[in-house]
Amino acid sequence: MNIAVAGGTGTVGRHVVSAARGRGHQVVSLSRADGVDLLTGRGLDEALRGVDTVIDVSGPRAVSTKKAVDYFTNSTQNLLAAEKKAGVRHHLALSIVGIDRAASGLYAGKLVQEEAVRHGDVPWTILRSTQFHEFVPLTVSVASLGPLVFVPRMRTQPVAAREVAEALVDAAEAGPSGPMADLGGPRAEELDELVRAYLQKFRMRKQIAKLFIPGSMGKAMRSGELIPKPGAAVGRQTFQEWLETDASSPTNSA
Repeated sequence: MNIAVAGGTGTVGRHVVSAARGRGHQVVSLSRADGVDLLTGRGLDEALRGVDTVIDVSGPRAVSTKKAVDYFTNSTQNLLAAEKKAGVRHHLALSIVGIDRAASGLYAGKLVQEEAVRHGDVPWTILRSTQFHEFVPLTVSVASLGPLVFVPRMRTQPVAAREVAEALVDAAEAGPSGPMADLGGPRAEELDELVRAYLQKFRMRKQIAKLFIPGSMGKAMRSGELIPKPGAAVGRQTFQEWLETDASSPTNSA
């Protein structure tokens, strides 16, 4: 199968590319580093020639609601239009568990993306997953101010990015199936405890300051509405196992 991976150089994308190639598929990555701009459509027509399936794991750097909505509106429209033109038979999008209950920031963008995929002309599959284990070091990176890390109060069930990638390749091989069962990690945890474990692992001299997020997003984060319901698919690797085997040391541990 010929597979194109939108966001193929990202956290999940690189695992998707690796897993698909490991199974013998022909894979092309769609990213700016590969000469493709999803926001403008530049390079898409050439990149999608002969492609059977597109797996979209792309995303914006910014997390404001407007920027997330603009990103997914433009990138998804461009992808679907180019796919239809190229005769792509399957569009597979990665989304986030619980976006219906926390429609702001990145989650609002994902709702727009899902809506476009569901009503597009290309047969589709959507997989919603929880946050990846890598969400913890990202939190430390973007939410640090001096010796403090501001950590939102959040009940989470992190999953290995590699396992999400494997599930996406499985879905690509199975063909269009609409909405899939949600995918989460094996254990529900508090985000501040995961951050604490990460800081201790790499001996980072930072203190955790719990952050209260107002509105529907904060409520969903605190109440556990962003973790899968019974009947969801469950990953294998716990956060602690990831921390001991796969976590990368931060470049700056000050």
